[in-house]
Amino acid sequence: MPTATARHILVATEAECLKLKAEIEAGTDFAEVARKNSSCPSRMQGGDLGAFVPGQMVKEFDEVVFSGEINKVLGPVRTQFGYHLIEITKRW
Repeated sequence: MPTATARHILVATEAECLKLKAEIEAGTDFAEVARKNSSCPSRMQGGDLGAFVPGQMVKEFDEVVFSGEINKVLGPVRTQFGYHLIEITKRW
């Protein structure tokens, strides 16, 4: 079964998500942006979600993590929780 590690930032609006993505792409550290802005408890670990397999996250999140480009900031991805920026750090 495929497994991945990823980190994410969760915010309430698409506009906020796009603003944060632009900051990261301009050179601001992903973990720093997560700590300051994410509404997910994972913000305390810089957005790190650890390792997981398909089915452990909501469908929209899984689809990106198990098909998207590794080490690139992906999103905004809308789920029932809000808007996510996702960085897949490893997949095997």
